Amino acid sequence: MHKTFQPDAPAAPEISFNDFLKVDIRLGTIVQAEAFPEARNPSYRLWIDFGPAIGVKKSAAQITALYELDELVGRRVMAVVNFPPRQIGPVRSEVLVLGFGDAHDQIVLAKPDGDAPNGARMA
Repeated sequence: MHKTFQPDAPAAPEISFNDFLKVDIRLGTIVQAEAFPEARNPSYRLWIDFGPAIGVKKSAAQITALYELDELVGRRVMAVVNFPPRQIGPVRSEVLVLGFGDAHDQIVLAKPDGDAPNGARMA
């Protein structure tokens, strides 16, 4: 796993607003979560509902250090939905769930406040 906890790292190079708009970040709700013992790094398999236009998509997420399976179903998450799918062992990961590295380089999920619907795009 790459190092994510870098609060003193400089910002990435500037991009245009049009480049930012190419990244489609949507709100979804985890509807199913399972252990993923075949993964090289401890991970869960997630099924996330992004509403009727996108539907339910699968993801493999390295979030086992801070989250238990039984607390994930129903959790609202944000994910990039327009990256190409990645094959991670026997799992095809269709979206990238967003999170931040904590002081121990464990992933803390990004989640919104409020009540936007599944499929809402980050504005």
